[in-house]
Amino acid sequence: MDYLEIERKLGANNYKPLDVVLNRGQGIWVWDVDGNRYMDCLSAYSAVNQGHCHPEIVKALTEQAGKLSLTSRAFRNDQLSQFYTSLCELTHSHKVLPMNSGAEAVETAIKIVRKWGYQTKGIGENKAEIIVCDNNFHGRTITIISFSSDPGAREGFGPFTPGFKRIPFGDAAALKAAITENTIAFMVEPIQGEAGVIIPPDTYLKDVRQICDDHDIVLILDEIQTGLGRTGKLLAEEHAGIEADMTLIGKALSGGLYPVSAVLSNTEIMDVLHPGEHGSTFGGNPLACAVALAALDVLIKEKMIENSAAMGAYFLSGLKTLKNPLIKEARGRGLMIGLEFMPEKINARQYCEQLKDNGILCKETHENIIRFAPPLVVTKKDIDYALDIIHKVIG
Repeated sequence: MDYLEIERKLGANNYKPLDVVLNRGQGIWVWDVDGNRYMDCLSAYSAVNQGHCHPEIVKALTEQAGKLSLTSRAFRNDQLSQFYTSLCELTHSHKVLPMNSGAEAVETAIKIVRKWGYQTKGIGENKAEIIVCDNNFHGRTITIISFSSDPGAREGFGPFTPGFKRIPFGDAAALKAAITENTIAFMVEPIQGEAGVIIPPDTYLKDVRQICDDHDIVLILDEIQTGLGRTGKLLAEEHAGIEADMTLIGKALSGGLYPVSAVLSNTEIMDVLHPGEHGSTFGGNPLACAVALAALDVLIKEKMIENSAAMGAYFLSGLKTLKNPLIKEARGRGLMIGLEFMPEKINARQYCEQLKDNGILCKETHENIIRFAPPLVVTKKDIDYALDIIHKVIG
């Protein structure tokens, strides 16, 4: 079967994947239809933190699928209350609103914080404004791309949703200067993933937290990619010693086996919603909740977060020894690592293709950056294997 030709002929041209056709995965490894093995250094953009097809998550999925998969929220289900309890205890949240995709979680947060702005803060009708950052990535819905600074995400898709203001990432003074009487929230990624693993100054999130407190605005942290162990902490906010007013998680919340996302917040903010104002047929379904419970359980029980911190530091130190004059910087936190090349000197995709041919799967972003983000179950031996190949191809 000519998989590539069928995809080109029948599929929408909205992705540019590497030309490898995968059909099996286990742990950090995936296999293509010809039986070739690859080390996955992307983890489905951090959705597979627990490794491909983790047996305990697969068991939870299959057992629940055989009992009850979907009720809609017209009725209650036994898995949802367990999901709420586990997630609130783990993240110190007051309340949870379950959704499916990360973009849905972002859209949900926007709706909730706007309602809070009108109902609690007293902003004039339709005046609420949310501050975001340049080079953000929060999803691809019309509202979300309305505040993107990426021309490729916006061109040809207008008109756009109003109510957003962009400022530079990592600049707390810019946030303070942008706040007006209509500002209700600041939404930001603790580390910008799609932008190329951009890490803000050490004091940034603490300063942002204080500014939001001083001006009575909601701090929303999009931890859909950075959360659940990816950076070596359960949530990336822990590196700064702060807590957001609203936290968005997804991706690894299901270990890659099912779409599950959630908005975490406090009672004051979450309780502005009333029945009929927001919902999702699949959000909070018993199958999703059972999978998420297992995904969270193995993340903690198997100490994947601690492993992410240790193996991330080891991987990064190995990348920093690469001898290539085109490399600008290797940077990262935990197993969220970016290797940046000199702009306009090289297209990083050529390295991704060569790495693929040598058994390593990763992906370029913004043309001159490669992201390395293997599952959190990776070992020192696995990283040595990857570094040998990376040095051969790039060094």
